[in-house]
Amino acid sequence: MQQEMNVLALVKNSERYVFLYDDDSTEAVLQKLGQYAADKDLSFSWYDAAVLSQKVRRLKEEAVAEKTTVSSTSSIRAPWHPSRLRNRLGNRCRCQD
Repeated sequence: MQQEMNVLALVKNSERYVFLYDDDSTEAVLQKLGQYAADKDLSFSWYDAAVLSQKVRRLKEEAVAEKTTVSSTSSIRAPWHPSRLRNRLGNRCRCQD
């Protein structure tokens, strides 16, 4: 199974901030946003951190919702498909596919 990556990018003045992370690294990227906002040598502000952290949280919620939808639909199967019924009942079934 291929793991998906999330990308956040911010261009501010001559600086470029690109964050590449997977869904399991959400907390780490949120911490890094705070560290960058606290760094006086960067133009990255607390406003930038707030906007990007909202985006990170929204992406996380979407990923969770997508996984929930996929897992709930993948577990649905037709238990009484004619071929399965015939396999269970043997010759007693006159089902047609």
